[in-house]
Amino acid sequence: MSSAPVKAYLDILSQPSRAVLIFLRHNRIPHTVQTVALRRGEQKSAEFTRLNPMQKVPVIEHGGFVLTESDAILKYLATVYDVPEHWYPREPLQRARVDEYTAWHHSNTRQHAARVFFMEVLTPSMLGRPADPAKLQKAVDELEQTMQKLGEMFLKRQAFLCGDDISIADLLAICEIMQPLGGGRDILKNHPNLQSWRSRVQAALGEPFIEAHSILYRLRDKTAARL
Repeated sequence: MSSAPVKAYLDILSQPSRAVLIFLRHNRIPHTVQTVALRRGEQKSAEFTRLNPMQKVPVIEHGGFVLTESDAILKYLATVYDVPEHWYPREPLQRARVDEYTAWHHSNTRQHAARVFFMEVLTPSMLGRPADPAKLQKAVDELEQTMQKLGEMFLKRQAFLCGDDISIADLLAICEIMQPLGGGRDILKNHPNLQSWRSRVQAALGEPFIEAHSILYRLRDKTAARL
């Protein structure tokens, strides 16, 4: 393993970027951050495109090794650095549970939470008009169904999504679930079990969680001031 610090290319408004940043900070992994401002189109620059032809964040460089995709990045960091095993357990059955959630995550939690945020926050900002109410309601309903499944399929009666301690699965999930808060929407208000889970995740992550999500708190307050 390279002794060089990890160089992370991130945009803090990006949910997967926040997950990577929180993991690095919480586990005190030596790193530097190169901001890639998506709103300015910096991900389309020739330099960044050479790193990731998909023009997406996050990306890491580690001793000449370049890696994309937050799921892969988090698992790599958990494997090559001396972090607590609960993040990505070595025991096959426990690891399979984490892998099960992260496979489900991209087309469920991430897709549906991001869609609501896009419609409530980004659409008005970019187009100067609110999202179509019927389409927004459909997106909210789909997100509600996803949260129901998250509680029933993964959390169940456990403390965390994959067992008794926090894992990469919880980190990826919480960053997506926090995103609609930027538009003033708490998507867990009808799910007390998931609210309790969120509190446990926040307590486990501490200050790195608060710092990474400060941009969403500011965005929420700005949205409320316009109403």
